[in-house]
Amino acid sequence: MDIISQLQEHANAVAAVVFDTFGTLQRDAPTVQLSPNYPESPTGPTPIPNANTTEDAANVTGQSEVMSAAILKAAKQLDALVAALPISEGGEEAQLKGIAEFQAENDAVGQELQRQLEAAGRLLGPD
Repeated sequence: MDIISQLQEHANAVAAVVFDTFGTLQRDAPTVQLSPNYPESPTGPTPIPNANTTEDAANVTGQSEVMSAAILKAAKQLDALVAALPISEGGEEAQLKGIAEFQAENDAVGQELQRQLEAAGRLLGPD
């Protein structure tokens, strides 16, 4: 797998970890009143009877630490891949020259393929 594909894969992995983290925290975090001046919503979440809010808060804290470590690990892996990218020599002009060379090579290979397809068609004869 080339370095760009690995970068894409790891960027997607970081996004997935962050998405899962936010979803889990949103799901499990206890509700908190924004301000004493802000009224409670009558249709807001119904408190769970006999819920141990201290235990729930500790659980969310533990989960957030584990998920933060997962985000950090994924981000470090992505940084390592970015650091492994080759340094561009010569700037934009050299890159454009390289692209032109690749395009010329691609065109030559395409013409050769077209000639081979035509030769194969002649061997098979008309339908």
